[in-house]
Amino acid sequence: MALVVFRLKTEFIELDNLLKAANLVENGARAKEYILSDAVFVNGQVERRIRRKLRPGDSVVLGAQTVDIIAQGGEHA
Repeated sequence: MALVVFRLKTEFIELDNLLKAANLVENGARAKEYILSDAVFVNGQVERRIRRKLRPGDSVVLGAQTVDIIAQGGEHA
């Protein structure tokens, strides 16, 4: 499994935007498709909310890719 660390620049990022920003999908349509097909996990649970707000400490899995979200300063919440 590949691990990506994503550093937030704001308080949160929405799930579909994270998938695009972390280069896990090529566009918003693909992000929505993956989310609605139960292929995306947030903190170990299937997540179907496209606009789910993600914050430091959250972990997102899509296939063999894992994205850990950290705060701007580099620390987990």
